[in-house]
Amino acid sequence: MDLNLLRVLDALLQENSVTRAAERLGTSPAAVSRTLARLRRAVGDPLLVRAGQGMVPTPRALELREEVGALLRGCDNVLRPGAGFDAVYLQRTFAVQATDLLLAGLAGTLTDRIRAEAPHVDVVFLPEALEGGPALRQGSVDVELGVLGNLDPEIRTQHLTRRKLIGIARSGHPLFSGRIDARRFAAADHIGISRHGKRLGPIDHALAKRGLQRRVSVVVPSHTSAMILARDSDLVALTLADWLPDTAAALGLRTFPIPLDLAPLDLGMAWHPRNSADPGHRWFRDHLAAAVLAPSVPGSGPGPGPGAERCG
Repeated sequence: MDLNLLRVLDALLQENSVTRAAERLGTSPAAVSRTLARLRRAVGDPLLVRAGQGMVPTPRALELREEVGALLRGCDNVLRPGAGFDAVYLQRTFAVQATDLLLAGLAGTLTDRIRAEAPHVDVVFLPEALEGGPALRQGSVDVELGVLGNLDPEIRTQHLTRRKLIGIARSGHPLFSGRIDARRFAAADHIGISRHGKRLGPIDHALAKRGLQRRVSVVVPSHTSAMILARDSDLVALTLADWLPDTAAALGLRTFPIPLDLAPLDLGMAWHPRNSADPGHRWFRDHLAAAVLAPSVPGSGPGPGPGAERCG
């Protein structure tokens, strides 16, 4: 079979759209539509069928999705100039799902590392809106980064680091006029950070054990907006210990330990096992892990190094 047929099939199975597949391949929808007709005859299956305004894959198409992707990656490795993997020849876009706080702390380091070795590799950062869904399985996300949860059972994970939650407020906040104990911490007005508008979390449970309650007067969807709001108000926000210290200082913010017994956050990355042995994906994961650990300081608790992976 013509290798180009496989490339079109891969694009169609990833996009579930003739138009988007054409954009991905840099060709016309008419050309992709003609190739889809050839593929249907060759496979003996419609592959994509109309469902309302869109198209959905048939069961046979779902069976072929991972197999076709693996075949193309194998062909790319065979046809790559030179023996073995060389990042300088890699032409690929990696999609990473991460919070804005992690993104702000590692994107610069990651970009510098990748540009130095692989000038044709691009990175797309996606919000956590896809968290808990089949994004890794479907291939719309290459790596999920952060506090991992709700993963499919086959997903591979790697622990990267463990960090404490700390408080952050403007440098002139009244909290800093004395020792910050649990009672004074609870008495301050707080900023909640939740994409779903949740107001309560581990801090509230820890306060409740002491008979205390805080007021979360504002909830925002991102850490970035929380830091800016904390800069411009007497509200208290949360951040990660030893993460973005220069940014906090530039915003006129000051951090402080939270006077509660809180478990640290375990940060890691997750990916689908079909990519485990792929040299390009493995190379990218190694650089992503290094970028996360770059700001680490003694005592931050880095996890196992590259290769220390497990099934989810």
